[in-house]
Amino acid sequence: MEQSNRLLNIDALRGFALLGILAVNIWAFADPYYTTTQSNPVYVSGVDQAVRFSISLFFETKFYLLFSFLFGYSFTLQMASAERAERAFFPRMLRRQSGLLAIGLAHGACLYYGEILSIYALLGLILLACRGFPPGRAAKIGVVLVVTMGVLWILLGIAAMTQAAVMDADLTSANAKRAAFTGDAMATLNYHATHLLETIATLFMLQGPSAMAMFFFGLAAGRIRFFENPALYNMHTQRIFLVALPIGIVGALTYALATTYAPGGAYEIIAFGLGQLTAPLLTASYVVAAVMLFRTKPGQRIEQALAPMGKMALTNYLGQSLLLGILFTGYGFGLIDRLSPLIVLVIVPFVFAIQLLFSRWWLKHHLYGPGEWVLRAITIAAIPAWRRN
Repeated sequence: MEQSNRLLNIDALRGFALLGILAVNIWAFADPYYTTTQSNPVYVSGVDQAVRFSISLFFETKFYLLFSFLFGYSFTLQMASAERAERAFFPRMLRRQSGLLAIGLAHGACLYYGEILSIYALLGLILLACRGFPPGRAAKIGVVLVVTMGVLWILLGIAAMTQAAVMDADLTSANAKRAAFTGDAMATLNYHATHLLETIATLFMLQGPSAMAMFFFGLAAGRIRFFENPALYNMHTQRIFLVALPIGIVGALTYALATTYAPGGAYEIIAFGLGQLTAPLLTASYVVAAVMLFRTKPGQRIEQALAPMGKMALTNYLGQSLLLGILFTGYGFGLIDRLSPLIVLVIVPFVFAIQLLFSRWWLKHHLYGPGEWVLRAITIAAIPAWRRN
């Protein structure tokens, strides 16, 4: 998309989404027990539990949905960009998705095995096939996906409860990760590379349907040009916020209680299913609140501050993995499992502030972030301009 046609509110929302993604992904680097069926036995204090509870409540399972929604919306902007450039959209997007897949796989193999770009690249092909859907049909498909997956996970949890099925703690996995991240750079690289495909398959099952649903919601919003004309939908957005926020909070509370105080059992599976049903509502309330905020004078300053971060979303997503790798793995200081949850949480705004400043400085001199420039070159099959005139 040409720089002159960018929407500041979408870029600012991407920047906000990157903050949430950073707040979640940092635990995959800092805590060897993260994503296993057991809580870290070192995190026993009330403060430790409160930090983990807060992350589960406000960030986990919400911000990848926000990013997915914006991905779907941006798909419609890419269609408009191709039309303005008088270029065929289908081959253009095939190149873009192929480039995103290649970048994602390289990112996962080298920096962060839990990356999601490759999943976006594959799911984006489905969106490409459905690009002509009207907004009503796209929204209905999104609802069906959300409800279906949420109900299936709840039923799975109930089945596990009736069979008294409790997942075993994966101590071996935690120890292997700790050993790799406290080893040298080759040990870290080997861990990322060998766990990549397995993790992609797992994330595809856990997050793929919800991400696809948000793609369709974003496509629907793009069809009605929601971010171009938010004032036209004031009444609807206010209603969405009033309904979505309380329901989303209830689901998030259930999920946070389960993951913090009852991990590894049937209750967590049920809570995850409930989270699948309600997390899109909480994400929707985030979007609506941001749109309303950005229309105020203080909100406009926040929007302008966040926008450079969002314009370089791909670069900053990759950069987060690099910075966290330097802090917590064999690529740098190897601090995995050495910092308390509170210290880990404090690192998040520092890393985010560094990226905000870097993005603002970089875009003063360049049209695109490094990652965006590479992806755009693949998309348009040409060499884009690099520096500003």
